[in-house]
This record gives sequence, C-alpha cells and structure tokens, in this order.
Amino acid sequence: MSAPDAAESQAERRKERMPPTIPAQPPARRSGAVQQHEKHALPVTQILGWTGATALVLAMAYLIRLALDAGWLTPERQLVLAVLSGFSLIAAGLRLRASDREYASLLPAGGLVVLFLSIYGAHLYYHLIGTHLATGAVIVTCLGALWLGKLFESELYGLFAVVGSYSAPFLLYALAGSVIDLAVYFSAWSMLFCIYSLWIGNRRAYLLAAYMALLGFNFLWTHLSPGEWVAAFSFQVIQFVIFLGGALGFSIRHDRPMENDEALAHLPLLLIFYALQYSLLQSHLPVMAPWIALGSAAVLLLAYLIARKTMDNPLESGSLLVGAYASLALFHAGYMEMVPYEFAPWVGVLLLPAVVVYLLSRENASVTWPVRVLIGIVFAINYLRVIFNSNIESVPGHDLLALLYAAELYLAYHLLRRLPSLASLALPALYAGHVALMGAAVQIFDGRLAVSLAWGAIGLACLALAFKYNDKVLGKSSLLIFAASSAKVLLFDLSSATPLVRIGSLVILGVTLYVGGWMYKKVDLMDAQNPQQSKG
Repeated sequence: MSAPDAAESQAERRKERMPPTIPAQPPARRSGAVQQHEKHALPVTQILGWTGATALVLAMAYLIRLALDAGWLTPERQLVLAVLSGFSLIAAGLRLRASDREYASLLPAGGLVVLFLSIYGAHLYYHLIGTHLATGAVIVTCLGALWLGKLFESELYGLFAVVGSYSAPFLLYALAGSVIDLAVYFSAWSMLFCIYSLWIGNRRAYLLAAYMALLGFNFLWTHLSPGEWVAAFSFQVIQFVIFLGGALGFSIRHDRPMENDEALAHLPLLLIFYALQYSLLQSHLPVMAPWIALGSAAVLLLAYLIARKTMDNPLESGSLLVGAYASLALFHAGYMEMVPYEFAPWVGVLLLPAVVVYLLSRENASVTWPVRVLIGIVFAINYLRVIFNSNIESVPGHDLLALLYAAELYLAYHLLRRLPSLASLALPALYAGHVALMGAAVQIFDGRLAVSLAWGAIGLACLALAFKYNDKVLGKSSLLIFAASSAKVLLFDLSSATPLVRIGSLVILGVTLYVGGWMYKKVDLMDAQNPQQSKG
C-alpha cells in the first residue's frame, strides 16, 4: 500500500471513531406567557416608578408638615428643606441615569414638582421672596426642565416647563400687571418652546404652549385690562406667526409632514385663534375684521405652499388642516360678513362654474373635503332660498335664478356621471335640477293650469331625452315630476277652484300621465336593449 493510501485509510478510521455531530437546533421559541410578561413589563414598571416617585414627594411633604406641627421648622427652614429635597431627587435621577435612563427620569420629574411648589409657596403663601426673584426662579426651573428633558430624552420635562412657565402669571400677580409685559413674557416662552420642539423632534411641546398662551393671555387680559385691545390684538398676531413658523419649521427641519392625529390636534388651536381674534376685532374694528380673518387664512395657505414646495413628501393632513381653516374664514368672514344679502344667490350659482374652471385650468387639481363642504353649504342655502322664493324680490335678476340653478344642476349631472370619484353625486344633482325647474315654472307662469301644464311638459321632456340618449336613470327620474304634478292637482288645484279649472287640471293630468306611462314602458325596455346603460 502506498503512503498516500495509508494516510487516507487512517483518516477514515479516525472519522468513524468520532461521535456523531448533532445538528444545530434553532433557538427555542419563548412561551406566550413570557412574551406576554415582557409586553406588559414596561407599563407595570412605569406605574411602579411613578408610584414610588409620588410616594417620595408625599413623604417629604408629610415630613415638612410634621416638622411644622412639632415646631421644629420655621417657614424659611421648611422651604429650604423642600428645595433641597427637590434637588436631591434630581441628583438621584442623574446618578441612576447610566443604569436605566427611562426609569431614572421619574425621580427628577418629582423633583421639578417640588421645586415649582416651593417657589410658588415662598411667594404666594409665605411672602418670603419678591416677584422678581420668584419669576427668575421659575424661569431657571423651566430651563432646567428643558435641559433634563433633552438629557433623559423625555418630553415630560418639556410639558412641565410649559405648564410652569405659563401658569406663573396666574400665581405671580405682578407679572400680570401690564398687558404689554405679559405679552412679552408669553411671546418669549412661545419662541423658546418652538425652538425646543425643533430640538427634541416632538410637536407636543409647542402645541401645549400655543393652547396655554392663547387661552391664558385672553383670560388675564380680559380680567385685568380689557381696554388695551390693540396690545391684545398684536399679541394674537405675534402668537400666530410664532407657532405657524414653529409648525412649518418643524416639518421642514425634520422632513416630516403632519400626520392625521397631529393635524387634528392643531385644528382646535386654529379655531380658538379665529374665534378670539374675530371677537376682538368685531368689538373694536368691525370694518377690518373680515379682511384680517381672510388675511390670516392667506398667510396659512402661503405657509402650506412653502412646505409643499420645500418637502418631497405629500402633505395630505396639512392640506386638510389648511382647507378647514380657509373654509371657515371664507364662509364666515367672506360669505356671511362681506357678501350683501341681495347678491348671495348669485354667489351660490357662480360657485360651481368657478370650481370647474379651477379643476380644468390646473393639471391634477383637486378640492379638499372641507372646501367641498363649504361649496355645498353655500350652494344649498341659496338653492333653497331660490326654490322657496324666500326674500329674493330684492335680488337682481331673480326671475332667472331658478332656471340657472336648474341648468347648472343638469350640467353637473352630465359631468359627474363621467367622474368615478364623484359619480355618487350625479343622481342627487339630477333630482335637485328637477325641483329647481319646477320651482322656476311656479315663479314664471301665472295660474294653476299653466304650472300644471309646464310640469307635465318637463316630465315628458325628461322621457324624450332619455329615449334619445338611452339614459334610463333620466327616464326613471321623471316619476318625481309626475308624482309632484299629481299631488299638486289633487291637493291644491281641485280645492276652491272653478269647475272649468278643475276640468282643465284633470284633463292635463290625465293626458300627461297617460302619455308618460306609454313612454315609460319603453324606458323599462332599455334593460334588454342596452344592458350597460341600465347598469349605469
């Protein structure tokens, strides 16, 4: 046997003596109980941590209370002990941050509460410190809260700072003595919290600040110095610019458009701003109030266009937010306040053509649902006013309005059927057009017989057009006209009418219904002759 063959034989014998290799097993899947425990571990831990931190705060409060009852502590010593306790909690949290940052953050949060209470107690209850020192202490504590929030990556501290800073004027009375000083104080904090939101990447800080700034300032201003409306109006404008810049800067800086829940959180803020500002202007500057309200909508729209031009992501939620505010301003300030009552029906009839021109003039143009609601409300108000002939005698060209509304609705029916996204509105537009045309007949013709004859002619014309264009929907819609014509003759024309009028009304009704029935039979045959049309 050669040397290579001997070496190969020895290698095979060693391989046979080796124990069989056990294939690697996949890691065992953890049981559902373990996964469920891990799933709920964090909330339980947070509850325990918050409970522990609260217990420590209460323990310190009871210790101070015990010391007071026993006469151990003077007020000055009590406050010093409270401040030291607050700093001790903050220091303990900083010391434990390396081991568990999220859990350790609960202790400084409790410490901040103790510090805020100590400052307000020293100023309000014991009168140991003046307004300037208390204000400075609040500012330092709020800035410290922001620093802790960034350090622990927790938004809770930012919210503490917001509440502490904007509540200070309610507790430190001297801060609320001057409207201008109050406006400067609030505006400085508003700018700081917008910058802080950009820094930490969370909108909630500037959102809470915006709510507290608008509502808090309005309460203090109206109770302290309601005559200084110019300063209050200037403050509202400044806040609008600050927080609009904060929202716009946040979206651009983090390349993150508003989500639906964020847009919903901003909407009440805009509504509060609109209500407060318009109420103020209506009382002191009524002529300019609508224009300023429309101007605020234009500024908001400009900010949205800047964001859309700058960012690559779609801004659907922002579009709805801007559309809702713009619709409110257009309806209230533009339509209700600025449009004269006698010209309102013409605004309603011109709305739909304006929208059509806008959609045709721009590629991929669309109308958000708040604007659709605005158009629908304005159109419906004036449509009903024209149909029921409600105070339209002073409207220029009021005799033509019902015909114009009818023609517009028929055209809308024709166009909407060709738009899949809006096809569901075609049938309501058709029936509304029938009602408008019948209302026009009532306004144009004198006498019951003439109106009945006009209504019958309208119904027969619908059937004729249905045959011509193979439109079964149009043909079936004529039943509304025939039903209304029958009800009119039986309930109104025959009552207190001369015999000749009764005979004429019945003859017109009978001929119309008979001819209509004969034509309607052919409408039913359209299912067999044109199945696709019947489906439409």
